[in-house]
Amino acid sequence: MVDLTPKQQIVLATVGHQLVTGGPGSGKTTVSILKAAKIARETLKPGQRVLFLSFARATVSCVLKAIDDEQDISPADRSRIEVDTYHNFFWRLLKTHGYLVGLPRRISFLTPPGEAIALAAIRREYGADKKLDDAELAEKRTREKAERERLAFAEGKICFDLFADLVARLLEGSAKLRALTAITWPCIIFDEFQDTSAAQWRVVKALGDRCTLIALADPEQRIFEFIGADPARLDHFKAAFAPTFTELGSDNHRSKDTDILLFGNEVLTANFSKSEYAGIAFCGFPSNRNQAYAALVTQVLQARARLIATGRPDWSLAILVPTKRMMRIVSDILREPFGNVPAIAHAASIDMEGPILAADVIALLLQQACGADDLDQLVHLMCQYLRGRGGSDPSKRDLGDAVRLERALAKWNQRIAAGRAPHASSVIQPIAAVLYASQQVVMLGDPDKDWIAIRAKLADGECPRLRAIANDARNVRLLERGNMLRKTLEQNWRERGRYADALDITLLDVTEN
Repeated sequence: MVDLTPKQQIVLATVGHQLVTGGPGSGKTTVSILKAAKIARETLKPGQRVLFLSFARATVSCVLKAIDDEQDISPADRSRIEVDTYHNFFWRLLKTHGYLVGLPRRISFLTPPGEAIALAAIRREYGADKKLDDAELAEKRTREKAERERLAFAEGKICFDLFADLVARLLEGSAKLRALTAITWPCIIFDEFQDTSAAQWRVVKALGDRCTLIALADPEQRIFEFIGADPARLDHFKAAFAPTFTELGSDNHRSKDTDILLFGNEVLTANFSKSEYAGIAFCGFPSNRNQAYAALVTQVLQARARLIATGRPDWSLAILVPTKRMMRIVSDILREPFGNVPAIAHAASIDMEGPILAADVIALLLQQACGADDLDQLVHLMCQYLRGRGGSDPSKRDLGDAVRLERALAKWNQRIAAGRAPHASSVIQPIAAVLYASQQVVMLGDPDKDWIAIRAKLADGECPRLRAIANDARNVRLLERGNMLRKTLEQNWRERGRYADALDITLLDVTEN
């Protein structure tokens, strides 16, 4: 039985719209889960569910685990609580009802790397954002928005950033759809509500026309302010719905008997009230690169050992660094520590456009198709990588390299078609050499080992672009044990005797994730 605080008991007992605020570990998620179970048990009709929305898939997994672990929730109530991300919920509505706002009947999700590739031509005209004045940047953004709209309505390719806006148009324009949504999900819980963008807020307002809404928020934690999270969002919710407001405060049930939360808040204000904090340790190191890296690896290994010793299977360890460049450096150090220290498995939270597009190249070479158009396909994916790896701010060099590669391939093919040997100095020569080398790799039927073997051929080749792809591909954790991509590639090998469909399998896995 969960021992609820008086304020949590108010949340549990209150009927109607609610706004619940509190800091990390204050119990917002715990009480919202119990509230969802109470609604499921007492008010839902057959076929109805309570919907819990959050931003991250990791949070969704944590909430689902918390629901499963909560002994006060019966299996019947548990089955009527649906947990999803905001964007996946939006996508489900778009796939079913998008035609109502003029989208084609068949639509597909354009991944962030795919979006970067689609917008590369526009971005090449302008260059890096930091070099543009306000008028040029506004013009660039307007053209990008217009192209996203064209891709959506003309080709049925929906960019991530359009999800909320399109769903807002859907719900605002159809009272029947709002009613239908409320019939299915009469109560919706919005986690991390303070981070909702303007378009997402429009969706929330439209849903509130028929649904009971419970917003969970930490007013001190706005991660997405740079993309539209408004400091006044909680006031917007109060004005629109006159909710019952419950403030759980700064009580920290997650890390009791420590000063972790206090220290975190004081880091933000740079105003420190103590010289020592319970639960916080400081370890310095000499100011030279090798000893700094050695100290880092030592501390990581010691922390990992302490966590493993607790016996908890769900432990995690975070390493925070101040810049993206340092993140790559630290990630490389953990992969190849000094001396005989084995590699330290980890995930680097880097921009994933490059690694995802690099994975496409590895997947193509895994197929070992040995077809006449293999080189054309490889160069095409390399150009996609160059156009997309910079995300929303690609470098002119990458975009120019993609154009030069395409021209070089055209000349290569023209000479072959004319019965002449390609130029020995062509930039395609080292690419063709890597292609040939990858086709000679003896596959084992183990996706992880075979993936690494192909990646090694790229890294060992003479093409600098393929070496960059090999380096980016090291940041892809697609093939961990139990991962769906690994399982699907294993099945492909068993059924076909080779990875005949590796590229399609990889593309589908990236889209679904």
